[in-house]
Amino acid sequence: MPRFSVIVPAYKVQAYLHECLESVLSQSYPDLEVIAVDDCSPDACGEIIDEAAARDPRVRPLHLPQNEGLGRARNAGMREATGDYLLFLDSDDTLAPGALHAIADRLKETDEPDVLVHDYARTHWSGRTARSQAGGRLTEHGPAPFRLQDRPGLLKLPMVAWNKAYRREFVEREGFAFPPGYYEDTPWSYPVLMTAESIATLDRVCVYYRQRRRGTILRTTSRRHFDVFEQYDRIFAYLEQRPELAVWRPVLFRRMVDHFATVFTRRDRLPRECKAEFLRKARAHCRRYRTPGHPVPLRSRLRHALVQLGLHRTFRAVQLAGAVRRRSGKAAVRLLKALRSAVLRLHYRVQLRLPLRADRAVFSAYRGRGHGCNPGALEAAFRTHAPHIRTAWIARPEHHHTIPPGPRHLRPGTVAYWTALARSKYLVANVTFDRRLVKRRGQILVQTQHGTPLKHMGLDLQERPAAARDTDFGELLQDVDRWDYVLSANRHSSLTWERVHPGGYTTLAYGYPRNDIFQRATSVEVARLRESLGIPEGTVAILYAPTHRDYRRTQRCALDLERVLRRLGPRFVVLARAHHDHGGPLVPGGGGVIDVTDHPRVEHLCLASDALVTDYSSLMFDYANLDRPIVIHAEDREAYEAARGTYFDLRSFPPGAVARSEDELIDIFATDHWRGSRSAQLRAAFRERFCPYDDGRAAERVVRHVVLGETDAPPVVPLAERHPVPSAAAALVRPPLATVPHPAGHLAVTDRV
Repeated sequence: MPRFSVIVPAYKVQAYLHECLESVLSQSYPDLEVIAVDDCSPDACGEIIDEAAARDPRVRPLHLPQNEGLGRARNAGMREATGDYLLFLDSDDTLAPGALHAIADRLKETDEPDVLVHDYARTHWSGRTARSQAGGRLTEHGPAPFRLQDRPGLLKLPMVAWNKAYRREFVEREGFAFPPGYYEDTPWSYPVLMTAESIATLDRVCVYYRQRRRGTILRTTSRRHFDVFEQYDRIFAYLEQRPELAVWRPVLFRRMVDHFATVFTRRDRLPRECKAEFLRKARAHCRRYRTPGHPVPLRSRLRHALVQLGLHRTFRAVQLAGAVRRRSGKAAVRLLKALRSAVLRLHYRVQLRLPLRADRAVFSAYRGRGHGCNPGALEAAFRTHAPHIRTAWIARPEHHHTIPPGPRHLRPGTVAYWTALARSKYLVANVTFDRRLVKRRGQILVQTQHGTPLKHMGLDLQERPAAARDTDFGELLQDVDRWDYVLSANRHSSLTWERVHPGGYTTLAYGYPRNDIFQRATSVEVARLRESLGIPEGTVAILYAPTHRDYRRTQRCALDLERVLRRLGPRFVVLARAHHDHGGPLVPGGGGVIDVTDHPRVEHLCLASDALVTDYSSLMFDYANLDRPIVIHAEDREAYEAARGTYFDLRSFPPGAVARSEDELIDIFATDHWRGSRSAQLRAAFRERFCPYDDGRAAERVVRHVVLGETDAPPVVPLAERHPVPSAAAALVRPPLATVPHPAGHLAVTDRV
């Protein structure tokens, strides 16, 4: 008997069905069956199901003789199910990687509840993914399992069948089944939640809910939307049969009125000639089931009143007035923005005619993000070595908390911002400044860059349209012409920057200021950082920091981190940091995975970790300064090379072991090759080539040269004489090698690299 029965009804979804089935069959939790129901679909759905069943015995095909509709197709699948728990998955949606394992773990933690409610994310045709706004109600804090009375806020979640796992014995005992017609999830979900003796929640995205441009049932204009009335008849009839559930009538009445109002106001649901009839039926239902006692928010009271009174023309007039108000408001906002922009442009022109302030410096990182990277280290060095210079930091309001005491806070687009850009002598950034910046005679602009280039940059992207996207190369060169100094960490960087960013600037091969901390930090500071991040004592912390994929519209995590940690055991934890263009965390935290995407200082994460796992990220060059193990995981090398290109083959000159698959990565850590002698040899050669100047005094050299005018920079400390702070794992006694089953295929033994 399998743990899970995943029921997938299919009708006219041939374009999405294969991806749906694969998302289930590729789960890291294999104890499942898939009941794939062909609802007499006229397209290739039946063939796709049969092909999947031929490939994988866990797929059980079921072909219905005639089209029954979504609800009855699910019922047919339930009758065939043998799993402990039932899950429903619409055939154009997908399960998130690791979802079933997370659900299984949570079921075990909460003593096998009747119902487990999990989260989902909407995936749009454009590639954008957005987690549900109601996910906060799924917090796992507090006692579990519980009953609905303990957390009635669950009724505010979307009443869909596919965001829950149901104990099959509970469903069969209560005789739950889906009715025919539209909105069939509604008379299923409410009774299930109200009747369940035990409920638990899982605060994790387990389903990706596809938002198709066209073709979804609920976006089809039809009289079938009148089915919503019968569905609520079924719910209230169920309450009549269960007097003990009468306490839920007030909240269900309010939810019903909300639902009717939603159906009525959506343009793509009701035919225009049916709207008056719909409101009349809504009024009748409100009178039949009216149950006072549940308060209605002030913003919804007018809508509720119009639905309950059936005032069609009044409702339409209110909608029209609201639309006019919104359009007028948007027009007023646009006018105010245009006026403000004109005033700021005038202000900037005036400031450009005023004298420069030789004692002012402005810093920025990643176009308004927080205090950090090379500009952050330089800003601190300005205050230390040139205290007569008053510094300011440009950041959006949500990043102001990262700015330390000392520099002035500047918000982009404000009067103070434009004043500082116009009159400060020193401008420091790691990407481009505002394109409207006018570089004045006497201003000094320091371009710090933000890493040693492995992937193609600058003019080299002209032959890489997937990576260049909408880059204006003429505008890029105009920005380069503003630069006075460019920082470089090694000879490779100097040669690359001068070729891909040709200009009249001076290259300062002094090292990267952000890496100074690696030579100055102490073991006490490392311990404090690990404690603040929640890294358990005595564990090995792996920093996983992949780069952005230009060839993917939607970014995803290349590793199943939960599976990796299950294979490696409790001795390891992962600090997961997404690229700032990723758009969110790599994976939900938990299970030994600590999400550090929003941590303001990547240098602190490097110090807290014991090893780095990355792919093509320039972070490897910085991390090498710590002389700690680095493992490269590059399973998509060909695709990345084709889309972005790299300046050298990382496999021929790696900083450590190279894994070409997830199983190879697991083997590298399980066998301790990640910190073996061969890895140390590779890292030493890598450091010799790419870390010649990062001795802890890079920021000081820049300030002395640019601000103080000193031509003799402090001498560079040789690599052999540097002593970066050791990792916490370096002090641990190595345990016996883990006994992890070897995966099929070739293993990434580091001696081969």
